Amino acid sequence: MVNAVKVFKKTAPNGKITVYLGRRDFVDSTTSTEPVDGVIVCDNDYLRGRKVFASVTVTYRYGREEDEVMGLNFSKEMQLATQQVYPSADSREPTAVQERLVKKLGANAYPFAVTLPDTAPCSVQLHSGDEESSKPLGVIYELRVFVGDNSNEKPHKRNSVALAVRKVQFSPVAVNKRQPSTLVSKGFALSSGKLNMEVTLDKELYYHGEQVNATININNGSKKTVKNIKCSIIQHVEVTMTNNQFSREVASLESKEGCPVTPGCNLQKTFNMTPLASSNKSKAGIALDGKLKDTDANLASSTVVAAGKNVNDACGIIVSYSMRVKLSCGAIGGELSADLPFKLMHPAPADTTYTGGEELEFEDFARLRRGVSVDQP
Repeated sequence: MVNAVKVFKKTAPNGKITVYLGRRDFVDSTTSTEPVDGVIVCDNDYLRGRKVFASVTVTYRYGREEDEVMGLNFSKEMQLATQQVYPSADSREPTAVQERLVKKLGANAYPFAVTLPDTAPCSVQLHSGDEESSKPLGVIYELRVFVGDNSNEKPHKRNSVALAVRKVQFSPVAVNKRQPSTLVSKGFALSSGKLNMEVTLDKELYYHGEQVNATININNGSKKTVKNIKCSIIQHVEVTMTNNQFSREVASLESKEGCPVTPGCNLQKTFNMTPLASSNKSKAGIALDGKLKDTDANLASSTVVAAGKNVNDACGIIVSYSMRVKLSCGAIGGELSADLPFKLMHPAPADTTYTGGEELEFEDFARLRRGVSVDQP
């Protein structure tokens, strides 16, 4: 049985231009980003000396469209890169999928590859808490193919094609095996001794859907009593467009098992939690990698940058995660809190490089924000 390689296609309303894409997710490896590539088929009689351009735009939407009143505008759109597809000025070698498509589609097929800048942000969507919100919040990419005399022309809907694409990051191949750990202490006024807590995770990098295991060691050298333990996974979001930072609890567990931890006693306990998008449907501000109504939407992956660079210098929406453990010593004793950062990402997919022997399977490009086809409602 011959494996089929899926190719997505979309045609302009006037039927004169069709765009074919072999993939919709373009991977950022922190050092470089894969170009947005595909093949365009256009009717030469229709062009009449005009040119065909492919451009990638990114939209930062950081406020609801319904709230845009009195001239306020909560979105910024930037054209990151534009390439002239016909007549072609690109000397790059086409990929194996592009070569096969050009052979199959005939003389009016032209390959293209639009290179994104290294500083372009990753695709992230913020859940507004309202399923009926018209436009998604966050960082949204779109590939636009249009006909015009120059690249600065505003595309007409009838002779242009717009396709949603995503810039994604996968976990590095070389994974750090170290176990993150932190030790915190608290002294109490008018009381000798300290309350000590050590929190350790079994690894630094977790994949979406994986269970996060935290081991907690409590050494109570104080004269206070620990009455309960709360363990939670926090998603930290920084929206660089507005210099806004906020945190959301995406999983939590509270326990009194082993409590009270009286003065002079020790306790070791393990908490197991799985952070999932499906269990946070009612929380506004959660960062996702797609719309929550998509069946395969996940929490947004941790933002990673190349070695030697600071993650705080990244653009767009920066996402990070931490394990937060709180020991409660009652109203007078207060709390002892520890935060331990970790990464949550997708594993790098298996190499599915097209070798030339597989069949091409065409699928109409539904308007979507994810890797799985979801028709527009």
